[in-house]
Amino acid sequence: MANKLVAVFLTCIVVATALNIHMAEAAIDEKFKVCFNTCQSECKADGNGSTFCEIRCDGECSAKEIADKLNIKLP
Repeated sequence: MANKLVAVFLTCIVVATALNIHMAEAAIDEKFKVCFNTCQSECKADGNGSTFCEIRCDGECSAKEIADKLNIKLP
């Protein structure tokens, strides 16, 4: 009986941890999506091609995401 209780407790801890990590990643992914979609729209409105815009926006938004994680302010 005690072994089953310990197993259930450990399973609950693992599930709770996994959900917490997933929520943190979702918040980061959402910031990147917003940045990327905004950048993509603005870039295409300037008359650039989709491949150019995708590469440019991916680089810019990735840099912003990394800077945010490291608490660095970009100009």
